[in-house]
Amino acid sequence: MAVKKYSDDNWEEVRSSVFRKIVYLKGIMTVMIEFRNGPWSEAEPFHAHPHEQTCYIAKGEIILYCEGEPDQQLVEGDLFYIASGIKHTIKVLSPMARLVDSFSPIREDFL
Repeated sequence: MAVKKYSDDNWEEVRSSVFRKIVYLKGIMTVMIEFRNGPWSEAEPFHAHPHEQTCYIAKGEIILYCEGEPDQQLVEGDLFYIASGIKHTIKVLSPMARLVDSFSPIREDFL
């Protein structure tokens, strides 16, 4: 059993001011990611992946940009999902945003 407590200091720094914690099994992965460098003046570049993705906004505020959909301003407590292969990105609107993403299958590129 893998346990990642928020209070633990085992955050992985993905890039400057962006941190994550990961737990996973054979077919599902959950990633807690914190953006500590907001608000942003621009969104990140669009990307797509073969994984299905769900996301819970645990803290902060973002704009979700998703191919073929209207832009969505999302706040703490909101959820979204992205189908496999759909281009998407976010823009952080608050000083800090914490997202909880789940992926299926797991993202080997995150390991």
